[in-house]
Amino acid sequence: MNQQDVRRGIALSVGACAMFALLSAYATLLAPLTGLDIFAWRIVWTVPGALLLVALRKRLPILRQLLCRMMTEPKLGAAMSASAALLGLQLWLFLWAPLHGRMLEVSLGYFLMPLVMVLVARFHYHERLDALQWLAVACAAVGVAHELWVTGAFSWPTLIVALGYPPYLVLRRRINQDSLAMFTVEMALILPVAAVLIVSGGSLHAIAGRPLMWCVLLPGLGALSTLALASYLKASRLLPVALFGILGYVEPVLLVLVSITLLRETLSAAQLATYVPIWIAVALTALHSVRLVRFAPN
Repeated sequence: MNQQDVRRGIALSVGACAMFALLSAYATLLAPLTGLDIFAWRIVWTVPGALLLVALRKRLPILRQLLCRMMTEPKLGAAMSASAALLGLQLWLFLWAPLHGRMLEVSLGYFLMPLVMVLVARFHYHERLDALQWLAVACAAVGVAHELWVTGAFSWPTLIVALGYPPYLVLRRRINQDSLAMFTVEMALILPVAAVLIVSGGSLHAIAGRPLMWCVLLPGLGALSTLALASYLKASRLLPVALFGILGYVEPVLLVLVSITLLRETLSAAQLATYVPIWIAVALTALHSVRLVRFAPN
């Protein structure tokens, strides 16, 4: 792994985390749409955004080749379908949870997921962690343990996030195709489900007579989602799994900043006991990333 790949991977991962954090604030602009409506429209507008990225980056031949291989190689087609299903489940859960009072449990899953990724890196990919990485993991584990102790939230939504994303990312690495082409196919495979949700739900009526919604806000949702997901998935291919996993803690930190600055939420003393160790873990990861970039081969 060379220095340029590491730099690109870190930049893409942090950029994706920033865009995901902004999505939480952006969704407040889409009232009166429900979380399920937003999920469906997010997929609908992400597909053309992904296709545009493919065209701009001259990946159309790669996309066509992937589609042809999926039709002639049943194992590849099944793997891509499974990958799309795993991603769709996560995207749906992220927007379903707030409507059913389960966001706390989902948030805990996002706290646990980077730790699971580090374990996957160590025991599945046999990556070696240095002292700074182990210290970052220990600090993050303290914050997660405190959150679990305070909330007692360890239910199926938590498990779906914590144990669902790592197999998805491992499967993508095993498929080993162009990241942007794979992402476009995944979104296209989820699109029929999104279309059914839009037709059967009430979102078409809700946005009728709201030109700002369907001309600006919903396409903007698709553009932001496309760039965030494409950057995140590309970073997962460029970085060592352990580093990519620990960088996942950048997103919760940014979500807190967005909540405080844009959504005007407050941070309690109990929450600080969770976030401070995680912030320390992020700082240690940043230090490790600087060292990794400096000493990586060109």
